[in-house]
Amino acid sequence: MNELERYYRVLELEPGATIEEVNQAYKDLVFVWHPDRLPKDNLRLQQKAQDKLKAINEARERLRSLNGKHQHIYHSPRPQPQKTSTDHYQPPRPQPQKTSTDHYQPPKQNPDLSGKDFSQANLSNKDLSGRNLSYANLSGANLSDTFMHKVILRGANLSEANLFRANLLLADLREANLRAANLIGADLSGADLRGADLTGARIRSGDRLLVKLIGANLAGAIMPDGEVHK
Repeated sequence: MNELERYYRVLELEPGATIEEVNQAYKDLVFVWHPDRLPKDNLRLQQKAQDKLKAINEARERLRSLNGKHQHIYHSPRPQPQKTSTDHYQPPRPQPQKTSTDHYQPPKQNPDLSGKDFSQANLSNKDLSGRNLSYANLSGANLSDTFMHKVILRGANLSEANLFRANLLLADLREANLRAANLIGADLSGADLRGADLTGARIRSGDRLLVKLIGANLAGAIMPDGEVHK
């Protein structure tokens, strides 16, 4: 196996894949191996995630360079802060410092978008992690593949929204309206769904549950079949 084939293999692609396929494979793998998705106290998994992200970053960067393009790359945190080029992620430091526009900027804590109207909006593949969208209108919105880690959606209207493969890890969905929403492939692990209304929401294919609900709080939630979860 030559070096080029190895990079394709790292991204789980066949040689000759298009740049669009490279970008999508990169995004999918970062989603899977993002450190926030793994237990912080499991040092073995955290180290494995860092190694995976390093290999994924290198493969994407080399394959993209063949196409004469360059975009921001997510770089996993390093044990000790060190200087990096302007294209690399810089781990947080105790003292604030200036960073160039090429650096990865963590999302601000809970930017206030509460009550905003995003009905029918196309927000696919956006990063809304940490945003405050409480009581926002997202009815019929396209949120497929959207990253919403720790997003606040308390009381939000998500009726008939498309949340296919959305990452709602640790999201606050208390009393949210999820009636007839598409939740196939969504990750709701650790989410707070107390009092949420999931009547008619799509969560299964036949008898197979296709939503991750590990550690989710469903107390008082109205389930897709209309029953109240106890």
